[in-house]
Amino acid sequence: MTLGRKYQNCSGNAGDARKVYASQSKSGTLSGCSSSLSLCDMIEPPDYEEVCERLMGERDPLAYPSNDIELLTVPRRIRTVKHVLPDEDLTKAPMFVRDCIRCYTSDYTVVEYKYRMYSGSAGSRERVAERLERLMNAPPQYYEIDAEPYAPLDDLALQQCESQPSSGRQSVASIASSLSCNETLTPRGSWASLDLQSSSSDPLIPDLFEKKPPEQMDAVNEARRLENRQADLLGLYTPYLDEEEAVERRLAAEMPCEVMGHRVLVVCHQLKLELDVEPLFASMALFDAKEKKKLSENFYFNLNSEATRQMLSAHVPHADVSTLSRSAVFDIVNPSPDIFLVVRVEKVLQGDVNECVEPYIKDDKNREKVRLGAQAACNRLGRYRMPLCWSAVSLLNVLSGCNSLERDADRDGTAVTAPANTSTNINNNTNSLDRKASSSSLEQLRRRAGEVGGSLTRKGSIERRAMPVQQTDELIAQLDTFKPIVITVTSFFKQETDKLRDEDLYKFLAEIKRPSSAPKKLKCIPGTLKIEVSPCPDEIKNGLTPELAKLNPYGDDNVRPCKEILAFPLQAAAVPHQQYRNLLYVCVRDLNLAAYTSRTGSARNITVRIQLMSGEDQASALPAIFGRSSCPEFSTEAYTTVLYHNKNPSLYDEIKLKLPADLGDHHHLLFTFLHVSCQRKPVPPDQEKSVETPVGYSWLPLCRNGKLTCGEFNLPVMQEEPPPNYSYIFPDVLLPGTRWIDNHKPIFNIYLDAHTTVHPLDGYIERFAMACEAVQEGNIPPRIGLANMEAELRASISELPTANVEVLARYLPVVCDKLLQLLAAPPALPAHPQPLNIAQDVFTCLAHIFTEITVRSSCTYQSWRQL
Repeated sequence: MTLGRKYQNCSGNAGDARKVYASQSKSGTLSGCSSSLSLCDMIEPPDYEEVCERLMGERDPLAYPSNDIELLTVPRRIRTVKHVLPDEDLTKAPMFVRDCIRCYTSDYTVVEYKYRMYSGSAGSRERVAERLERLMNAPPQYYEIDAEPYAPLDDLALQQCESQPSSGRQSVASIASSLSCNETLTPRGSWASLDLQSSSSDPLIPDLFEKKPPEQMDAVNEARRLENRQADLLGLYTPYLDEEEAVERRLAAEMPCEVMGHRVLVVCHQLKLELDVEPLFASMALFDAKEKKKLSENFYFNLNSEATRQMLSAHVPHADVSTLSRSAVFDIVNPSPDIFLVVRVEKVLQGDVNECVEPYIKDDKNREKVRLGAQAACNRLGRYRMPLCWSAVSLLNVLSGCNSLERDADRDGTAVTAPANTSTNINNNTNSLDRKASSSSLEQLRRRAGEVGGSLTRKGSIERRAMPVQQTDELIAQLDTFKPIVITVTSFFKQETDKLRDEDLYKFLAEIKRPSSAPKKLKCIPGTLKIEVSPCPDEIKNGLTPELAKLNPYGDDNVRPCKEILAFPLQAAAVPHQQYRNLLYVCVRDLNLAAYTSRTGSARNITVRIQLMSGEDQASALPAIFGRSSCPEFSTEAYTTVLYHNKNPSLYDEIKLKLPADLGDHHHLLFTFLHVSCQRKPVPPDQEKSVETPVGYSWLPLCRNGKLTCGEFNLPVMQEEPPPNYSYIFPDVLLPGTRWIDNHKPIFNIYLDAHTTVHPLDGYIERFAMACEAVQEGNIPPRIGLANMEAELRASISELPTANVEVLARYLPVVCDKLLQLLAAPPALPAHPQPLNIAQDVFTCLAHIFTEITVRSSCTYQSWRQL
């Protein structure tokens, strides 16, 4: 009998029961219990050592088994046929570069715990499947808020507005009140409904005031508790999933791997204009119209016929197989409905773009004359290009099966069809943004309320109905599951020479995304572009990485390869690098030679020749520039596009370079500005001068004090050849006795974008790497000196945790290896045989680094859970 039942059976009222309880509690005992229990005496806790000695004997319960830890060597798995390595001699490379390459190519040393299966974390993880099965077999829980679906807010608002006349402030307030009280909170008839008149009453409880024996009440309650009882209620409780309450975390670490986004395969089948008389050169890349950011490098492809390619045989000695690719894999790291696949088309330089485009727009009957002119241009100016036209395909419309430019197919000339081997019919011309027309009713209600001075108070629910997160989640789900789609573009936009920059492209893409007509003031060129878009399979045949390394497995070497296109994510993943990569993209933006004056000629048809130099003579130009399409794999020079009779062109060229591993102060970029003579003079061919005339020079050192140069630069242009030893200074230094265009003003704008896994591009990490190299290899820089070298090393170690956390996470294995090496075997300076006492600095640095990365990882995990 319980204590409460004892006092319930006492004679008298409730006051007598309280007196009995108070009298027994003062004495310190409760006689109603089975044994007399003192409420005042404290129980002494057991002695830990005594209990362990009595139960365990001489065995230490906290001691690890001697055979618990085992070191294993796990081979590193790579995606390529062999490791990606630089061509240069690594003995001349900086120590940090050698450490990175050693980290990316060495096998893993794994610490294996033999008795891991007895830990609480491992046991809980093994029971995950069992508990999930119990959860699925458990009866579902239904709540009355989910029993009756209610209409959306905008539909109800429209019905209310149509049914009630607009009679001023009072009508709008009644609309908002009825919506908020009757329709949007709870279903009609619910106990929580505020409309009491229409609510149904609860059923009566029979025998509520009847007096029953306690034994009968206990039996009834026990029977009711057994009704619909969960078979394993506590078995569904999974405290191990809560990271904050976890007692131990001894889970096995996952094997490191390269992080990839959503991979989309694009195969180019056809590209030709209605007037097919000359070779065309195309490139495609991903752009984000909302973020105004380029999301991938350029993929160059060439779909010209063999006869058309022969028109350039005098300028293209041979074409390597890697440049004959017609398929590419784009990696979409940040999916968004504002992503476009932009295709740009160029042709051989011939003259004014307006005159060259006229035969393509109009039905020119004299095609033979146009063909002869194109043949003459190819023979004389085959190495120079000029912009011709462009087009764009919306990624969102590709996934939804709509037309690419969100216009009617008869106007934009774009059709979307399923491949022949699929049975899905997605050839429709429905605009994907037409679904948003339903929001017009809500906007109508807002305008009506604003006219009479009222407002709607449920703005939060309105905003949630069009959450971008939900749209992004749907887009992510479609990226991996959509069926292959063949897109046919039947017209291109003429490229305007004064709107070549990416900023102008973003404006056009914003106009294209609107459910309206095409961008105004743009002429269309009839042509055909047919591409197939599909999810990328797990295994690619004859695949090449952005470094042109062969993916495993690789088939026949004579088959056209499929290229992986390097992604330019909005925010790179903070995970360690897995392979060697050392690429540099040179983006030429603006050039202004309006102030150029010379007796030899003018500077109107301007192209920029770009070279990666290891010295100052032409023989030092490195074959490190990637070829584009149907050309050699690497070359020593690259040319930008030419705008006819334009002294201050704005360009969109992107030059891809392979940086040497032994990058030093002597490596630099050399820019030569050339005037190209488009019109041939009436002289014999042997007396004709060169088609290009140098008009200026500029340069940019790529490495200073072991740091890679990158970012945006505005450079002046020298009118004559640079003097000796020019490569060791920046061109913004006014050298005596030199002539500069426009009085040494910065008239050349470029941007260097480095994608490398051996150059951290963080000042703190670079300082630490240089200090370690100076101490361990004895190459102490003169600017630091031997006396200050120890202080420099300590300062670099102490400031290392203040580096960018994301960059530090990408180079974490290399940095930790170096810190542990300094901790286990501290170096010694040449003049001091004793090792440096830096153990405390190194240990403190390791603790701070792991703290920063753990905090960042926890914040990222919490943000992911909230999403």
